[in-house]
Order: sequence, then C-alpha cells, then structure tokens
Amino acid sequence: MTDGQWASLRSVVSGSSAARIAGFIVDSPWLPNWRGVSILDYFSDDEVWFGANRSVVEAFPKAIFLPGFWAEYGMCTEPSAFGARCSFPENEFPFARPSIRRLEDIDDLEEPEPSRDGLLPFALRRMLRAVPRMEAIGHRVRFSVSRGPLNIASFLMGVTDFLIALKTEPSRAHKLLRLITGFLKKWHALQRELFPSIDGIMVLDDIVGFIGEEDFREFAFPYLSDLFSPPASVKLFHNDADCSASVKYYADMGVNIYNPGIQLSLTEILGLCGGRLSLLGSIPPRDVLAVASPSEVAEAVRRQVDAIPPGARIVHSCAGGMPPGVSTESIKAFLRALE
Repeated sequence: MTDGQWASLRSVVSGSSAARIAGFIVDSPWLPNWRGVSILDYFSDDEVWFGANRSVVEAFPKAIFLPGFWAEYGMCTEPSAFGARCSFPENEFPFARPSIRRLEDIDDLEEPEPSRDGLLPFALRRMLRAVPRMEAIGHRVRFSVSRGPLNIASFLMGVTDFLIALKTEPSRAHKLLRLITGFLKKWHALQRELFPSIDGIMVLDDIVGFIGEEDFREFAFPYLSDLFSPPASVKLFHNDADCSASVKYYADMGVNIYNPGIQLSLTEILGLCGGRLSLLGSIPPRDVLAVASPSEVAEAVRRQVDAIPPGARIVHSCAGGMPPGVSTESIKAFLRALE
C-alpha cells in the first residue's frame, strides 16, 4: 500500500474524509489464478508471489489492496505452528487437517513460537526479502495479520467438534482459546517489530458468525479484544458469516473497520453497530463480482453508493475477500462506477 493509499484509508476510517475509495482483501483464493499461475507456485516461489502482487497493484492503481503483499499460506499459516498436517494441492486451496482428536489433547498443547514454528518463519522471510522491492515501487507493509482464535481452533479440532466443545467442555474450550490468543499476540508483535511501517491490525475469523450472542460474549469477545488492544490507526476485522448477533460489540473490541458478508445490507449493519464502525463492503462477491457482466457490476456499485446513509464511512468493496474468478474487466467496471 502506498503512502497516499494509506492516508486515504486512514482518513475514511477516522471519518475525516468522505472520499469514495475502493479496497479489496486479496489473497491466494483469487490472486494466483488472476495472474495465470498455479496456487502451489504462488506459495512456493518468491518470484511468482512477488510478481503477482506487483502486477495487481500496477493493474489497478486506484484500488487499495488489503493487507497488501500478504505472505500467507491460506488457512494453513497459523494452524501449522500447532502441528496441523497441511495439504497443498497444485491448484486448489490448501487445508489444515484437525490435529486435536480428543478434548484431553488440549491439556498437552504448548504455545508455539512464531519466529520458528510451522510456516510462520517462511512467511516472515518472504516479507523481509520483499520489503526493498516493495519500497522501490512505493509500497510498505501496513498491517500485522492473522486468522482469529476461533478460526484457528476450528481448524485444529474441526468446526463441528469445536462448536460442540463450547457447550460440553467450556473450560477446555477457554483453555484452547487462551493458548491460541497468547500465540497470536506474539505473532502480531513480531510482525510489528520486524516491519516498523505497520500501523494496522487485521484479523479474520468467520467462526464468530457461527455462534449466538451469549457464546460470542463468552468465547470470542475477550480474546478478540485482547488481539485488537495494541495501538494502531486501522483495526480491520473480517467475518463474512452472519454478524447479526455480534456486530454491535465490534467497536467495543477495538475494531474500527469491519468487512462483512452478504447476510445484511450496509445500512442494516450500520444500524446494529450504532454507526460506530467503518465498513469494507459489500457487493456480493460470487453472484455479482465473479459471475455478473462488467455492466452489471457497475450497476451494483452505483446502487450501493445511492443507498449509503449520509455520514457513513465506507470503503467500497465486495463482501468478504476477492472471490475466485473475478476478471480484470469487472474490477475496472467497479472502479469506473465508483468514480
């Protein structure tokens, strides 16, 4: 992200500017195939990874890409530090297999060290090598990034078993979430230490949308609040599952910009959160941005702009991250319509 883009994002999030800007979360589900390379090559080859990220910022200079030059290994990044077996097909999304077979296994878990465990040191080395080339084209590292504690727990246990554990073994569920959160705090701190240009926190946790309000308050709110507690200008939370039971708490967690799904309109979300959040969204990702014609994408953007209440702080985007299959033409139509 360039200095100008970062300033624009900060000003919209803080409410000091009402400029219309576009921002998209882009990572391995979309970027490699848009670039014409396999997902496995994107993960395993520094030159392929850097070339894809450089190409997208050069192709769409009027769009902000979040977090920008993201060194990630899909959903495998953080679970790998806990010993999860990770599979990397040639051109499909990677996945982490559950490693906690019995609830008693939680008692034996040790907190990973992000500087040396799993895939994390490889992600850090990739970023460290990339920084001089990023800065040469005017970009800097702006965010420390991670999946959230419930998301990681669901990969370590399996989604169903984790959600059942919230009800049947709440003490062990808390023990697991405390362990993961402690690890994530060190992971974010290490990123901030190595990249002094970081002034943002980005956490992604869709499992928050799988639980009701009472469970959110007990099992999500305290841990996410802890993650978002360090000072930062932009604190971005992604949950593109249902947010109706939890979004009113996000500002109290420290979040100041939220990337939702399609379950609620931006106006409905603003009402639920009392207008305390900036929003990153919320054009339907698959049914509009990925499969509709460019002219239909443009019309959807215009309808969204017309529907936004006065004073709302919006970074125009799709709901959730950029989905597979979105074309160059559709992104250009999105940006032209916003102008």
